[in-house]
Amino acid sequence: MADNTTYNHISYFFLVGIPGLESVHCWIGIPVCLLFVLTLLGNSIIIATVKVEPCLHQPMYFFLCMLAMNDMCLASSTAPKMLDILWFDAHWIEFGACLTQLFFIHTLCIMESALLVTMAYDRYVAICTPLHYATILTTSMVTKLGLVGLSRAVLMVLPCPLLIKRLPYYTKYVIHHTYCEHMAVVKLASAKTLINRAYGISVALSVMSVDLVLIAMSYVKILQAVFRLSSQNARSKALGTCVSHVCTILISYTPALFSFLTHRIGKKVPPSVHIIFASVYLLVPPAVNPVVYGVKTKQIRERVVGLFFNTINFLKGKTLS
Repeated sequence: MADNTTYNHISYFFLVGIPGLESVHCWIGIPVCLLFVLTLLGNSIIIATVKVEPCLHQPMYFFLCMLAMNDMCLASSTAPKMLDILWFDAHWIEFGACLTQLFFIHTLCIMESALLVTMAYDRYVAICTPLHYATILTTSMVTKLGLVGLSRAVLMVLPCPLLIKRLPYYTKYVIHHTYCEHMAVVKLASAKTLINRAYGISVALSVMSVDLVLIAMSYVKILQAVFRLSSQNARSKALGTCVSHVCTILISYTPALFSFLTHRIGKKVPPSVHIIFASVYLLVPPAVNPVVYGVKTKQIRERVVGLFFNTINFLKGKTLS
């Protein structure tokens, strides 16, 4: 890059990728690409299946479609640049583009958490007040819950790039990461960043703590309702409707919590390990979520299996002809 400064303010950042593993970047790019393709393919199938199957036109599956769309956007905001770095050594990213990526990544992560809360609420209403399910979770209510989650995410993350833009960046421009993460960008500023750090930490802690508490409260109520059922079969059926959601929660929050803790208190954790987990947090859940729901949802599973066999028969017909 010939010129990295504009009026004593850097105009580009340099994304290193995974420090210490530069020699195997090309190999690391293979699973990143596979996860990205699986995310786009799997979530597209989920959305298409819910759209064409009238029996899936229910709040639970509308929330699932929102989650699928959010996952595709999240993967699309990170994977292409990661592959540029890992495969083509395209490490430079323009200052404004970096802040844009930062905004979308953190907004979509908070939106993901909000959707997991609304899906927990959906299961709570379905199991604890089944007779009022249709009147409580109307299409209008589902839309409002989605908009509230999106509005919260945007309003909480928007100050981050705005606060960063007011900071001077004179000499440091190397980001030891695969994408523009808030704290990684803030650390490069040539000024005191207490406000940025405090705001970033407060947003992360408030989102995780509030959302996890709400999810936990929903499942406490669900378990209380389930154990009041007299039939073992009814208990199993009720809990079975929650399995997919619980798996999604574990897949989403486990690497997120590890990444958050190691970034702030895990001083002895190698940077490469932290960055790998931070990348896993953004790439694995979007790819795995459609698999979880596809396996646990009969209509989705049958649709995918049918599509698979139709494709094979089509290819066989083309070969024979």
